[in-house]
Amino acid sequence: MDATILLFLLQDGVTNGAIYALLALALVLVFAVTRVILVPQGEFVTYGALTLAMLDLGKVPGTAGLLIVFAALALAVEVWANRRRLSLKLSGRLALFYVLPPLVIVVLAGWLAPMRLGPVPQALLAIAIVSPMGPYLYRIAFQPLSEASVLVLLIAAVGAHFSMTGLCLLFFGPEGLRAQPLITTGFTAGPLPVSGQSIAIYLAALGLMLALYLFFGRTILGKALRATAVNRLGARLVGVRTALSGQLAFLIAAAIGALSGVLIAPVTTVFYDSGFLIGLKGFVAAIVGGLVSYPVAVAAAVGVGLVEAFASFWASSFKEIIVFMLIIPVLLVRSLTATHTEDEE
Repeated sequence: MDATILLFLLQDGVTNGAIYALLALALVLVFAVTRVILVPQGEFVTYGALTLAMLDLGKVPGTAGLLIVFAALALAVEVWANRRRLSLKLSGRLALFYVLPPLVIVVLAGWLAPMRLGPVPQALLAIAIVSPMGPYLYRIAFQPLSEASVLVLLIAAVGAHFSMTGLCLLFFGPEGLRAQPLITTGFTAGPLPVSGQSIAIYLAALGLMLALYLFFGRTILGKALRATAVNRLGARLVGVRTALSGQLAFLIAAAIGALSGVLIAPVTTVFYDSGFLIGLKGFVAAIVGGLVSYPVAVAAAVGVGLVEAFASFWASSFKEIIVFMLIIPVLLVRSLTATHTEDEE
């Protein structure tokens, strides 16, 4: 290995690590607020990537129909839960949250998709289509189980993963798709060419981390999420609506997943089931961070990306195994050092 190859591997590792960092942040956020290990986080990545690829072709993406399906199911669950106290006011609130947003987004998608507005507007439209699926998924699968154990929530998350993968196959088919780069220009640093798409990934990752830092530190909603993460019961006692906190956490996670999808769509071909492996690598980084520390999760994500890059050079056939083996010593150390507590505590 010479210096040029080393630089290429470092660039690939940092680029992949930036994507894994975004996913790790989403996983840590959702687990801290709702105790849900969000197994289907990778599906949001797939949805975002395939949506952008379809918009590049000037077609209405299948996620527009998926959004209607998610909204209809969430509305049905909400109506059933409130069947004894339905009123005109409550019906209006339900329509405002479960009917109006998906209809507006689907109409915009049908109107704007044939225009082929360009990579960046199409990326924003793709994120807008996929992001509302997060709170709808929470309402369907996890809010009714909000008081259940972590194990039950994990089983529900696995079920949601398989359901979303099947829906993706139904709406997009088995063929892989790739999108156009968001930024086409690049530069050369010595022997190392830096593509415009890599620049977009770095800028998006850093910008989102800064935005999350400001959101949690400077806004009421961010502080409410932090309160829910620290003490769910205490947050409820002081007036924080924990169900709303869960929906907001899932909204942020879905938006991060969609953003990650539109960032990787131009650099790799994405299939309906590609999100699982991508999300699993973000999960490895989140586990290294203990599912509680954002900075450690980001650092671990970059480390996962570097390990994957060098493993693909030295032992490409075993790179996935090597990456996932990183979790074993971390779990071993935590099992030996952590004190046992009951799930209810």
